[in-house]
Amino acid sequence: MPELPEVETIRLGLQRHLPGLIVKSVSSDAPKSFPNDPELVRQFLIGATITKIDRRAKVLLFELNTDYSLSVHLKMTGQLVFIGRERWGGGHPNDSLLGELPDRSTRATMHFTDESTLFFNDQRKFGWMRLVPTAEISEIDFFRKVGPEPLGTEFSLAAFRKALARRKNTSIKAAILDQTIVAGVGNIYADESLHIAGIHPAMRTGDVPLKKIKLLHAAIPDVMRLSLAHGGSSDKNYVDADGNKGSYLKFARVFRREGQPCPDCGAIIEKIRVAGRGTHYCPACQKLPRAKKVNHT
Repeated sequence: MPELPEVETIRLGLQRHLPGLIVKSVSSDAPKSFPNDPELVRQFLIGATITKIDRRAKVLLFELNTDYSLSVHLKMTGQLVFIGRERWGGGHPNDSLLGELPDRSTRATMHFTDESTLFFNDQRKFGWMRLVPTAEISEIDFFRKVGPEPLGTEFSLAAFRKALARRKNTSIKAAILDQTIVAGVGNIYADESLHIAGIHPAMRTGDVPLKKIKLLHAAIPDVMRLSLAHGGSSDKNYVDADGNKGSYLKFARVFRREGQPCPDCGAIIEKIRVAGRGTHYCPACQKLPRAKKVNHT
């Protein structure tokens, strides 16, 4: 599944291309991928103008001038392909990015009045496009459970410490992977942030000293910004809205660098399993207190 920088990179590309377009028609034969009441689609999507492309956590939000929004979650293999005066695609880099559309993976097709078309493709059918009242987005269960945006002002140190207190008996990596703690942090950026902060990924959250929590709070948005500057990580699964793979992994400090020297101290980076995920860390910079027992979940 894409992480927040990958989705944000796609959002930035969509924002360049879609606002101002008027929806002429929508077709879909996949109720799971496009679970919308046909009457609501007729009233609030057909004839609507896309005014803005927003994002909450890993969900894209197509704001409409009808006070409704089309929320889009790409999940693992979702893909958006726009064909107009130019063609570009964002999401999972399979052949649909360049091939003739619609194809076997197309779940929904949106036609605009200028004769351009947006295709929502998804091989595994886990993604979705849902039409919801814009004013009610924050009240939907999915969004109510999501923590603050790491790049937003609501991600304060006080809020971060309070949220971590709810997971004090789990590993710190499991805590920051919890989307209710902070939105959009996945495996790559968890490893990278913990390395910058000098925290062992398996350390019990309640045992992490305040000075390290402060370093972690600063590291998470810093890693996100660096990744955004390089178009995301791609991690073999996602490309940006112009079809380009992100290059962040070229600059990664520990992720997928087991057996290589730590950029800070030269010790050899190791890979273990924490929170059910492959985890990369430096045994010298990120020491685990021996006396502490931790639940690796």
